[in-house]
Amino acid sequence: MALQEIPLAQPQCGSCPIRHRAVCARCEADELMALDAIKYYRSFEAGQTLIWSGDRMEFVASVVTGVATLSQVMEDGRTQTVGLLFPSDFVGRPGRDTAPYNVVATTDLLMCCFRKKPFEELMAKTPHIAQRLLEMTLDELDAAREWLLLLGRKTAREKIASLLAIVARRDASLKMLPAAGKLVIDLPLTREAMADYLGLTLETVSRQMSALKRDGVIELEGKRHVTIPNFDRLLEEAGDDTDGGMPG
Repeated sequence: MALQEIPLAQPQCGSCPIRHRAVCARCEADELMALDAIKYYRSFEAGQTLIWSGDRMEFVASVVTGVATLSQVMEDGRTQTVGLLFPSDFVGRPGRDTAPYNVVATTDLLMCCFRKKPFEELMAKTPHIAQRLLEMTLDELDAAREWLLLLGRKTAREKIASLLAIVARRDASLKMLPAAGKLVIDLPLTREAMADYLGLTLETVSRQMSALKRDGVIELEGKRHVTIPNFDRLLEEAGDDTDGGMPG
């Protein structure tokens, strides 16, 4: 499917909903102007592949709205989801020519893209961009280590609760709200996608979601609209400390 490029009438840097978390979060006005000169927007439909593993990367980008998955296909054709991309997450690696993963839009997606070579040149002379990208990379490393714990040691119920907590934390952060008390989220993943990501069967995911609802840990409206009456209670179900837990 052809990429659909969006006019630049999309959110400008000053009013961008991910401005406080994105790679440009620390940029001064003149640095934002330099980024603006090399940026463009692209939109993708749910289910569309943005990038194939091994493709040459001609751009890097920040997710503005929507969610995508990172996945790898093994030699026997099995696919493993290895990560999620939420709004403000960065796609692509400066200095790396090819993509290590498939990137697939889980929902309709809007990306703020930067031409790769000019971005690398700008990063070399703009410490604010390089510093923020380093912070984001280290956060991603911490999240990957926590995910190893989740996949290797947690029960099915704890895995589901952990995923809900991750989505809730990121949603609260983007809205600049505390991740505490009552939270309401729209789950960006289907039950099938949750099963693939967590290494569970579809039946197990559905059964555990129903159990969390029955026990009052969550409230469900349809399959995607989730109310979390008490976030600390959800963290307890996830096996996480209420004063720490998994990074968002």
